[in-house]
Amino acid sequence: MTDQSLYLHHALACAPRSFAAVAQRLSSLDWPGQGGALYGIWRSQIGRPRDELTAITVWPEGADLTQLPSLMMSVGDVLQVTSEPLRATLRPADPAPPRRQGNYAFRWFELAESNWEEFLSLCAAAWPGFESAYDSQVIGLWRCVNAEPGRVRALLLTRRPDLSMWERSKIPAGAAEAEVRRRLSRRYDLCDATWVHTTTLLTADDRADDVRWS
Repeated sequence: MTDQSLYLHHALACAPRSFAAVAQRLSSLDWPGQGGALYGIWRSQIGRPRDELTAITVWPEGADLTQLPSLMMSVGDVLQVTSEPLRATLRPADPAPPRRQGNYAFRWFELAESNWEEFLSLCAAAWPGFESAYDSQVIGLWRCVNAEPGRVRALLLTRRPDLSMWERSKIPAGAAEAEVRRRLSRRYDLCDATWVHTTTLLTADDRADDVRWS
């Protein structure tokens, strides 16, 4: 059973060289006191500006979110917040946040509603082989709430141990991995558009990431 919470994906444009301080202040906010929870904060690795943070928050059905942009801006050095409401599909089953450091890929999809069920079926079939072959985890697949009628926009969040495994996962070795790649390739072919950027997890428990990615 998938989680029925409302998830919000946030892209936060921060003042120059301030992303680490902004992330720390965001982590220190009283999210339970606001009625929600912080799912995670990620820093840009490849594909997004250095001083842009990605955050996900989780809220119960019917929560009043009108003051959320002001709350996030109030920590200082946040120039703009763009938020996208999401609903979990196949994963996650609950709002327990990811805790392990790694290479986190945010991949967006746009496709016709008529292709959505096959898309989900391919995901469910490919994920077990993907996770076992590459020491990787599918964190979640969310559907965007505000898509146009007849259209689907979705967000897939995956974790790999590092960037080398990102490359390794694109080059199948053996028949089992080739079948995983076939299913994922078919999934991509169902989409009208897809794009990805990679990040590392600033709210990880096991280790910090202080690599200079930009």
